[in-house]
Amino acid sequence: MNRLPLCGATFDSRARRVTDSRFSFSIAATDGKARTGVIQMRRGEIRTPAFMPVGTAATVKGMRPAEVRAAGADIILGNTYHLMLRPGAERMARLGGLHGFMGWDRPILTDSGGYQVMSLSALTKMSEEGVAFSSHIDGSKHMLTPERSMEIQRLLDSDIVMAFDECTKNGCTHDEAARSMERSMRWARRSREGFDSGGDHAGRAALFGIQQGSLDENLRRISAQKLIEIGFDGYAVGGLAVGEGQEAMFATLDFAPGMLPGEKPRYLMGVGKPDDIVGAVERGIDMFDCVLPTRSGRNGQAFTWAGPLNIRNARFAEDQGPLDPRCACPVCSGWSRAYLHHLVKAGEMLGAMLMTQHNIHFYQSLMQGIRDAVALGRFAAFASDFRRDYQRA
Repeated sequence: MNRLPLCGATFDSRARRVTDSRFSFSIAATDGKARTGVIQMRRGEIRTPAFMPVGTAATVKGMRPAEVRAAGADIILGNTYHLMLRPGAERMARLGGLHGFMGWDRPILTDSGGYQVMSLSALTKMSEEGVAFSSHIDGSKHMLTPERSMEIQRLLDSDIVMAFDECTKNGCTHDEAARSMERSMRWARRSREGFDSGGDHAGRAALFGIQQGSLDENLRRISAQKLIEIGFDGYAVGGLAVGEGQEAMFATLDFAPGMLPGEKPRYLMGVGKPDDIVGAVERGIDMFDCVLPTRSGRNGQAFTWAGPLNIRNARFAEDQGPLDPRCACPVCSGWSRAYLHHLVKAGEMLGAMLMTQHNIHFYQSLMQGIRDAVALGRFAAFASDFRRDYQRA
């Protein structure tokens, strides 16, 4: 049964807007396949294209929530797998939910936990029911199913809930990709049913489905059709950024987003590098998340408009210029490359914090530049200029 539009929702084809009391997405402008718009939710609006900093364990590592917001982030990502293990979903609910616990009062998207279960856990055993696994923290035994994933995300009081899926491994055969996709589609329906049984939470949150099918166009089409039959508030392109490389990812994005409903947000999971993001927006993607700006910051790498920069390099030891002359973030306004080089080389905590803060600012500035360019109808020129400058590093 096709559930689009959602019960109680209206669709205005001229405005390209789906609205209801808990979730709406409006497209303000398009430029080629690129779109800019706004997702409205009860905890605030999300400007698209949007980059979501990753708050794995109820924190964007190295930053306070107010700093993340000041950088320009409208939404962050929380991690079901990590939070179910520590501090625990039921404990989180007793403490009032993830927002109050970490001090972030705007929207939070939570992933389903499926990817982390397969990539981090020991002794994983998958069945039609779900995934049995041992915690990477203490070895304790757990079972994650579509229903339990929906329950955990409800206990966290997530704003955007992700359906539970199997992340298809890169390099698998066609038959393996097909079996994995079909299982994910069965789990998507169970996720929909589990979410809808969630009482008050289902009345104020949104649920996104996840397209699978590896790099195969026909499998992606089948997956999209099955997801549309179930009906979701938004749709993710899953199973990419798992080692296939940018060329193969872009080749898949040349067809995959167009299979999903144009009036709903499209989310590319786990992406990515700045040039990945620009290329994905060119292909119709609206939402992104990645650990790269925070993880790289902790390891001494800064993202700049001229490309990535390794502050550990000896050539920065006496460089009194800012990390990025084009950046207006507090780090670039307040400290030199030489100072950051010293902090990182000395292993000082502040070095990782400042590098992370700059990177989050850079990513948010990139997204604002993309949104402005699409709105002005000059995104092709923006993308060309970005690539010309970014390759210089």
